[in-house]
Amino acid sequence: MPRYDSFLLVSFGGPEGPDEVIPFLENVTRGRGVPRERLEQVAEHYYRFGGVSPISQQCRDLLGAVEKDFAASGVDLPVYWGNRNADPLLTDTVATMAADGRRHAIAFVTSAYSCYSSCRQYLEDIDRARAAVPGAPRIDKLRQFFNHPGFIEPFADAARSAADSLPLSVLGTYDLVFTAHSIPEAMAGASGPTGGAYPRQLAEASRLIAERLGRGDSWRLAYQSRSGPPSVPWLGPDIGDCLTELAGSGSSAVVLVPVGFISDHMEVVFDLDVEAAGQAERLGLRLARAATPSTDPRFVTMITELVAERQDGLPPRALGDLGPTLGACGSGCCGAGTARPRVSS
Repeated sequence: MPRYDSFLLVSFGGPEGPDEVIPFLENVTRGRGVPRERLEQVAEHYYRFGGVSPISQQCRDLLGAVEKDFAASGVDLPVYWGNRNADPLLTDTVATMAADGRRHAIAFVTSAYSCYSSCRQYLEDIDRARAAVPGAPRIDKLRQFFNHPGFIEPFADAARSAADSLPLSVLGTYDLVFTAHSIPEAMAGASGPTGGAYPRQLAEASRLIAERLGRGDSWRLAYQSRSGPPSVPWLGPDIGDCLTELAGSGSSAVVLVPVGFISDHMEVVFDLDVEAAGQAERLGLRLARAATPSTDPRFVTMITELVAERQDGLPPRALGDLGPTLGACGSGCCGAGTARPRVSS
């Protein structure tokens, strides 16, 4: 088993003040020809929250929790944090690691699933950062964890708590809807080593959570936060269309579970808590949204376990039918070179 000398948290990044919003969005969309007016529309989502994306503080909280769990578990690895699109930028962090004498790091990426944007692009980011830093450490990425108990169980408990918050009149009659970031259908088709991994993994995680709520055959998967041109087919149904359909079929309440996310960042607090919640109110639907795993102790311990899998040969844990994913991605996995879809986080 490889021996590591450091741990690296790799995330998307986000602005931490109003003056950072437009530069952040320009960085995210560089080379994609996104119109300025579209950036200004997305910027309003951030300004509603003071120009601050929640993701940065959530990364700090997660890193602190991981550091404590490492210490309690006897994992002697210093922790670092680098982002794709905002400070601390990944290249700067890799430079710090090199200056600290780190030679072989293990990286945890803040996405549970396989597709270009959530896996392959992070590998490219890591390679690009290493190429820019003389003496950069080798960096190995941990596997996907969409069906790990440390991801599924916190979501199941959060969904149960959300359902329990509904009025007694609708408590047993709610519809269960899982949401994830939409991506182009072509990207979804190329995801994973043999294609179709992203929607397949999302469906499996949703099914595992639903089973724990006694809803194994009664749930839906919808998509959100689309950011591409209308001419390009993206995964659906959109969460807005899903809510409209449910209301039209007589539904009285919905529990939303943002299974595509590990923390409550902008796609959750705006796209779900503001836009979807507002639509549900207009449709007369009671809506409760489940919390994401964030720093739930089971989720944090999962990260420690994933490190132990790679470093110490700990048997991998996975629920359901798909089993654990590979520890390393092949060169053709997840459609390398597919266009990036995201403009916010």
